[in-house]
Amino acid sequence: MPRYYFDLRDDKGIALDEEGLELASPRAVRAEAAKSLADMARDAVLSAPPAGGRQTMAIDVRDASGPVMQLTFWFEIETPASRSQSGDH
Repeated sequence: MPRYYFDLRDDKGIALDEEGLELASPRAVRAEAAKSLADMARDAVLSAPPAGGRQTMAIDVRDASGPVMQLTFWFEIETPASRSQSGDH
């Protein structure tokens, strides 16, 4: 079974996966990347400031041959006060 590496990237930098996972199919790789990205997103949203601007994160998947896929997620927390300060209504 091929081994895939899931490198985590956000606005602060990149964390390389040195262990990887053996997965049987492209669907299994996508599912693992989606799960990892969802975990990153949950943690980032919970630790973000109340109206802290846009944050971007990604999972870069690679195998022994090189890049396989990238999943990217971004979010921005807005409150009614932050919307009115920016002029958006």
